Amino acid sequence: MMGLMQQWPLLIHKVIDYAALQHGTQEVVSRSVEGPITRSTYAKVRQNALKLAQLLKKDGIAPGDRVATLAWNTARHLETWYGITGVGAIYHTVNPRLFPEQITWIINHAEDKLIFVDLTFVPLLEKLQPQLPGLKRYVILTDAAHLPSTSLPNATCYEDWLAGADGDFVWDSFDESTAAGLCYTSGTTGHPKGVLYSHRSNLLHAMANSLPDAVGLSSTGTILPVVPLFHANSWSVAFAAPMVGAKLVMPGPKLDGASVYELLETERVTITAGVPTVWLMLLDYMQRENKTLSTVKRVMIGGAAAPRSMIEAFERGFGVNVFHAWGMTEMSPVGSLGTLKSSVTGLIENEMFDVKAKQGYAPFGVEMRITDDSNNQLPWDGKTFGHLKVRGMAVASAYFKGDGGDILDEDGFFDTGDVAHIDPQGYMQITDRAKDVIKSGGEWISTIDIENLAVGHPDVREAAVIGAKHPKWDERPLLVIVLKAGKTANRQDILDYMRDKIAKWWMPDDVQFIDEIPHTATGKINKIRLREQFKDYTLPEVTKAE
Repeated sequence: MMGLMQQWPLLIHKVIDYAALQHGTQEVVSRSVEGPITRSTYAKVRQNALKLAQLLKKDGIAPGDRVATLAWNTARHLETWYGITGVGAIYHTVNPRLFPEQITWIINHAEDKLIFVDLTFVPLLEKLQPQLPGLKRYVILTDAAHLPSTSLPNATCYEDWLAGADGDFVWDSFDESTAAGLCYTSGTTGHPKGVLYSHRSNLLHAMANSLPDAVGLSSTGTILPVVPLFHANSWSVAFAAPMVGAKLVMPGPKLDGASVYELLETERVTITAGVPTVWLMLLDYMQRENKTLSTVKRVMIGGAAAPRSMIEAFERGFGVNVFHAWGMTEMSPVGSLGTLKSSVTGLIENEMFDVKAKQGYAPFGVEMRITDDSNNQLPWDGKTFGHLKVRGMAVASAYFKGDGGDILDEDGFFDTGDVAHIDPQGYMQITDRAKDVIKSGGEWISTIDIENLAVGHPDVREAAVIGAKHPKWDERPLLVIVLKAGKTANRQDILDYMRDKIAKWWMPDDVQFIDEIPHTATGKINKIRLREQFKDYTLPEVTKAE
């Protein structure tokens, strides 16, 4: 017997319809690419999205067509998403931090027909345009006063383009499993792969992440997503914030500590989300300028493991609740959240920080397991680590155009490529990427644990660990350090600080100091480039033996 409830498809345009109806005057604030702070509302975002959808249809954009965006976090960028999906087309967020060759490849692979581009990236597209035959129109996200002279064919400014529509448009109707968004992996090896989100997966993911024990959004709060829209749906904020009517503050292109701090304070932000490199810049600025945070209550950190020292700095120094998030493009992207369950709220402070340093537990809609190399499930004892696998309502079942072949195991689980352990309370901790873990004498060493410990040294700004070849132990840890400005810690200082804090056989065999650690397009440490940088390096003990 089937239930007798209405079929109400989970379509993205229903989110902005709801936001405009119930929270129409709620602000969407943007630091514009042109410079000034601009103010919109959910009602205005919806009206512009309707105009955009009307124009896309007029331009021949059909259901299933891909429409690219190359843009920062602004209200205009948000409008494009709702307009594109409102005609059954697919928004394709292009990450500007990829190499130009990768950008060219993914736009062609996606077969994008039109692109919305911010002023910042017009010169880049002008260089790439001869290699992008599929793009028939370039809409520059600005007004006529700021429209640059450009060689891009069929280029027009966004505001003038929108003025050509009256917004008298009815959203298209289609199945909730229709494709809605396309985001490519960062592609550190080989070509990036496309992850194709559906309307259903995006909305369910946003619902789960809005809950109090997840991101915890509400209409009385204000969220600043420093994480870009081109990073896998900005961790669902683009849908979750209007879904609950939260005030949305978009930082545009200025992500330095001073600019982020200004928005946090002037817009009275209560929740913010971003990668550790952003929070390092913010902490450096606040500590240097003796600043405080007056309204921020929660900081969500994802994209890479946040060092315990960073968590402690926010909580002890600024009274802010920090929680980890973990996930990946293939998971829409949030796969775990480090909020506190009732079973751990009674812990003393140091024990609480131990929990907060983990990546958190899976929210509703995500199932997790860890396995050995033979796919046998391993216990949740907080010690045994293995391959982290996931399945759920917003987890990819395949890559766009079948790239990569079958990506699920026999039980329908996706191998994340991470190595992790899960404790009896369900809190998961990433110990490494499978390709980065150091195998020394048959045992695994977590590079992330060493990195997070090293960053706790007061002179250290950033740390990375890679495996260096060793004739006896196969690999040994090499610690690479970037010092804070004006600091002078040396190799022995770092090693002395770490001694007795980790197992002796995990201690790095050497420390090297460099000016900058390379990062991927999503802000993670690029260990492929780092290993290339140190490919001729020899450990000191090996040199002595020779």
